[in-house]
Amino acid sequence: MKTTTRLLIADDWDDYALLDSGNGLKQERFGTQTVIRPDPQAFWHPAKPTDRWTADAVFDAKAGDDDRGRWDRVKAGTPDVWRMGWKGLTFNVRRTPFRHLGVFQEHSVHWRFAQEKIRAAKRPVRVLNLFGYTGMMSLACAAAGAEVVHLDASPKSNGYGKENQALSGLENRPIRWIADDAMKFVAREIRRGNTYDGIVLDPPKFGRGPKNETWRFEEDFPALLAAVRKLLAPQPLFVITTAYAVRLSYLAVAQSLADHVGDLGGTMESGEMALPQQGSDRLLPTALYARWSANQ
Repeated sequence: MKTTTRLLIADDWDDYALLDSGNGLKQERFGTQTVIRPDPQAFWHPAKPTDRWTADAVFDAKAGDDDRGRWDRVKAGTPDVWRMGWKGLTFNVRRTPFRHLGVFQEHSVHWRFAQEKIRAAKRPVRVLNLFGYTGMMSLACAAAGAEVVHLDASPKSNGYGKENQALSGLENRPIRWIADDAMKFVAREIRRGNTYDGIVLDPPKFGRGPKNETWRFEEDFPALLAAVRKLLAPQPLFVITTAYAVRLSYLAVAQSLADHVGDLGGTMESGEMALPQQGSDRLLPTALYARWSANQ
């Protein structure tokens, strides 16, 4: 198996821009709105002093009664939900209590990668998207022609995904939206004998399933990779995994994945993901990743 290291930069956006970053904050444009959010990795000096930044809404990590923070200083008349687009997909973004906006824009590097692999296969392709959030990867794969099973523990996130499917004009594309615990679902799929040509994993550092099942990355990730291997079709196309806010190197993620897919040959690529800052050569790191792909 060939191995490579690469920095993936999400530079394929028209509707998103990282405007500035520094002093533990980032200023971003999501479509028609500009927001300011905390980012612990941005501890350099910003291009412009942060007290001169302007935004439609600012997230205060120290506000709120539940230690989650809250959106503060929201400009009057600014809608809580608005639309964005990426490469022919249309979707809603919204301010959530956890500072997120319903899309992880740095993942466009993987959406594009998956689409390229699906289209190049020139055959029916089944994709399993685990921890799928609001469904952008699922929509990207479906738009490229794949049959998709999307799983997330949150029925609300799945509901947003269905909204985005309709907004993107993909209602007739085969996407199954499932609210379940990832480990339990994967175990059932193995017993059923189901297989997938592509599998995507975007697990959190910590999470809970619909029935209060717990997920801890460092404890559960190796077992999930072992199970995922059993779900791969005889001639699989790709496996993509990302890791956020964990005390690991991308090498640890890649080598763990290689333990289970190394016999398949192909290419293992790993490294960091980053967002480019507008008008600058600065990059904001966002996550670790590893992705395996077959030789096509």
